[in-house]
Amino acid sequence: MSFSNENSPLRELANSTAEAVLRAIYGDDFAGCTIRLETIAAIIHDALEAQTAVDRGLLDLYEKTNEALLVLTNPPANVRDLAPPELQSLLGDRLDTIRTLAEKVATVTAKAKESPESPEGGE
Repeated sequence: MSFSNENSPLRELANSTAEAVLRAIYGDDFAGCTIRLETIAAIIHDALEAQTAVDRGLLDLYEKTNEALLVLTNPPANVRDLAPPELQSLLGDRLDTIRTLAEKVATVTAKAKESPESPEGGE
């Protein structure tokens, strides 16, 4: 396991977390520790990267959803020229689109809340 960016914030967090874990197990002097700090840090880093990817995906979805909602909630330029049935159809279509967006966000959010598997592939 290697790190793509040696000075990344995730790398630094993984290293400090690995050190804290090893200190909790072996004490401040690491007496009896037979595992390298870098090995533990790499495992932690991989988990952090996976969670970061999920977080970025959710943020991207949020941004796209917000942009779509802003477009859908603005009236069209020709709103005054629309007859009541046309306006009703337009509003119905927009509400359907908003519902579809909301359902997609709910589905993706629910999947993101599911418990992740351990790095070894099982729990």
